[in-house]
Amino acid sequence: MNDLAPLLTPEGRALLDEVRDTDPAQELAVATRLRRDHPAELVSAALGQARLRQRAAAKFGEADARRMFFTPNGVEQSTRASVAAYRAGRMKELGVTSVADLCCGIGGDAIALARAGIRVLAVDRDPLTAAAARANTEALGLGGLIEVREADVTEVSTAGYDAVFVDPARRGGRGRIFDPEAYSPPLSWAVATALGAPRAALKIAPGVPHEAIPAEAEAEWISDGGDVKEAVLWFGTEPGLVRATLLPGPRTLRSRGLPDPHVRSVGRYLYEPDGAVIRAHLVAEVADEVGGGLVDETIAYVTADELCPTRYASAYEITDQLPFSVKKLKALLREREVGTLTVKKRGSAVEPEELRRKVKPQGPHAATVFLTRVAGAPTMLIGAPARPAAPAGPAS
Repeated sequence: MNDLAPLLTPEGRALLDEVRDTDPAQELAVATRLRRDHPAELVSAALGQARLRQRAAAKFGEADARRMFFTPNGVEQSTRASVAAYRAGRMKELGVTSVADLCCGIGGDAIALARAGIRVLAVDRDPLTAAAARANTEALGLGGLIEVREADVTEVSTAGYDAVFVDPARRGGRGRIFDPEAYSPPLSWAVATALGAPRAALKIAPGVPHEAIPAEAEAEWISDGGDVKEAVLWFGTEPGLVRATLLPGPRTLRSRGLPDPHVRSVGRYLYEPDGAVIRAHLVAEVADEVGGGLVDETIAYVTADELCPTRYASAYEITDQLPFSVKKLKALLREREVGTLTVKKRGSAVEPEELRRKVKPQGPHAATVFLTRVAGAPTMLIGAPARPAAPAGPAS
């Protein structure tokens, strides 16, 4: 698919409606039938777009995905709607009324910004991608707030806009790009552009090294439903601040410059910090919040003797601590009739599925096993999600 125009015609839109819920296993039969009355290229384009819309529903929601237009890269690289809405909300709170969205892709962030009442100039140099952004703007009724421009972002003036948002391409012909200077455009260009604007936000990969973060930026790592989605460098906010934001919520943990937590023996409870907290290097803040320490100086598991409520980590009650041994684990699970086994790992080379195959859990009960290191030694911690104690009843 290299041209959206045929799909935007009445015939194309009617075909899109007809193939909308096509099961991939039935595509050949559906295509054969439709080609009797429609051009083969149009039928193929409609079925391809239907597949993309089905994939995009997880990011954009069913209602929007059914009306929007996608490219394969657009589905893969676009921001999840919940994350884009959160970021647009921050822009709104900062008093931003207009944004130059550079490297706009299919328009996911521009849509969120417009829905927050912000005027957007959306720019992308790829003709098909820009066409998709334009079609999405119209499909969602946001044409009055979004101007889509096909252009090289390095040649676009952002003067007159309250803020700049840049989402550089982080994928190439060989997959993900890990060097920020190999982004398109490079991170150095994006940072220079951000420093020239009143406010700015740069979307980058969550694995970015902390030493690559400019001193002028605030760095924020964002997770959604426990999955780390991205990091954002904010300019014109709080330089040097590091934060982790968890969606839904939002729940935001701010850095307090705490020293690394101490290492201690495994207590009754184990806390697994959210991935955004770990990426933001804020495990010390969680350990301080629950009064705990690390099980190992290189592992981001926090342990404590008491169950303390925290919004930034999942708590587990630990019943057993054993040296790593498949044989011992298998025997313990058999003794306790564990059939549902959740395997979590940090600092272990063992693959969860491989372990499940070896221990062959059977029975009505459930358990969680953590494969990790404790004071440098390969260790298994067995337990279950912690439940707060029920409040005491009235005195008799």
